[in-house]
Amino acid sequence: MNKGCLLVLSGPSGCGKGTVVKRLLERNPQLRLSVSMTTRSPREGEEDGVSYHFVTQEAFDKTVEQGGAMEFARCGNGDCYGTPAAPVKAWRQEGLDVLLEIDIQGYRQVKEKAPDAVGVFIMPPSFAELSRRLYERGTESEEKIRQRLETGKQEIRCAEEYDYMVVNDALEEAVKQVEAILLAEHARMEEMRTIIEEVLNDAQTISQ
Repeated sequence: MNKGCLLVLSGPSGCGKGTVVKRLLERNPQLRLSVSMTTRSPREGEEDGVSYHFVTQEAFDKTVEQGGAMEFARCGNGDCYGTPAAPVKAWRQEGLDVLLEIDIQGYRQVKEKAPDAVGVFIMPPSFAELSRRLYERGTESEEKIRQRLETGKQEIRCAEEYDYMVVNDALEEAVKQVEAILLAEHARMEEMRTIIEEVLNDAQTISQ
């Protein structure tokens, strides 16, 4: 059995990556979304194990110290976030593809620990459209939106670090492009070595 693909999706706030992730999970039963762990308190409507794994600071620090996090970050307000490594490893060994929705700092950490991870940067069709989407939400202050847009500029400057870029202009087309990337990654020669060996073993059996 070939190992599942580890796909990392990143992009500026407002690019629609969360919606892309949701559609990918709906359309692909063999795809698993890694649920991050965090030390912050649950917000209204959030469910432990679904939205996040809500853990104590002690448990978080212990996981990181023991190398059990693929990536982690400590925010200025003291909250910590990270990706547990164990479920990702288990799913991939089962041949399931795993999806991480994290930022550029997290992606860099994941690439150090899993060089075969595939990075996909979700790009807005234009910066004007990114701004429009953020303002259209109507959930944040003017100052917060400006901060997100400034952060977005910095993230877009790092887009070339990723293996692929998908422009999220039309949702369904963006989802299909990410699915095509998964198919292409599974067709890489290193992924096909097991099949090559199986076919050659079968040929040897037939020739006997």
